[in-house]
Amino acid sequence: MTNQDDFLVKPLCYSDVMKLVSWNVNGIRAVHKKGLFVKAVKELGYPDVLCLQETKAEQHQSEVDLPDYTEYWNSAEKKGYSGTAIFTKEKPISIVNGIPEDLVKKHKIAHDGYGDPSTEGRVVAAEFKDFYVVTVYTPNSKDDLSRIPLRHKHWDPAFLEYVDRLQKNGSTGSPHGKPVIFCGDLNVAHTPEDLANPKPNEGKKGFTQEEREGIDNIIAKGFVDTFRIFTKGNGHYTWWSHFANSRARNVGWRIDYFFVSSSLVSKIISAKIHPQIMGSDHCPIELELKI
Repeated sequence: MTNQDDFLVKPLCYSDVMKLVSWNVNGIRAVHKKGLFVKAVKELGYPDVLCLQETKAEQHQSEVDLPDYTEYWNSAEKKGYSGTAIFTKEKPISIVNGIPEDLVKKHKIAHDGYGDPSTEGRVVAAEFKDFYVVTVYTPNSKDDLSRIPLRHKHWDPAFLEYVDRLQKNGSTGSPHGKPVIFCGDLNVAHTPEDLANPKPNEGKKGFTQEEREGIDNIIAKGFVDTFRIFTKGNGHYTWWSHFANSRARNVGWRIDYFFVSSSLVSKIISAKIHPQIMGSDHCPIELELKI
């Protein structure tokens, strides 16, 4: 099994740097209407690639004006629900929406009472010259844990096989694999350091053994949690409840991640969380790497 601590060597100086940002916006139209979306992109230094989750819109419904970016959307069939997108300054070689159909069938991803995750716009993969960038919005397990079977037995294995396939064999139409950067709202705190109150949340949504096992399996495949290369300990969160002034008190959860193939680790310059950027119940996370 790959050990996360095997990848703690940090490079020192660079010339060409690429910045990627991931953000669960919890409704892009709502954030934009507040005047906070473009403001956040500016504050983040206009990243080269912007990965979004929970867009809750179709592209034609978005009034965001970012002329330097090309937008690639995967919207849910259900209106105003879920959805992901990638905004990028560099045009990708290819774009693939969703988990490939053969993996959907293999892992038996289907309607589970809440909906069919394959129609909820949960994944976008963009192929660039040197790597793939994948944004993902993992299904929430629900307060009553009724979606745990979907996640544990179907979704998590299918998504992991997909990104592992990309790094080994490439996507349809690609001759070979490339390293993978995948990011997004994985709806799970991996370790007790990733949430403010681990003991009372043990076994609850977002901190069950089954959900955490999904991250263990990602790391076992050689993917690296980039934030933990640079930052240890608790107090670093990406999502806060709206209740009890949780964000102001920093009573939160780290459930948004940038993972990379191990071959990219030597190129990683920094991995950051931006809790000061408002507009959603999640904050943006950032990755910089040498290209």
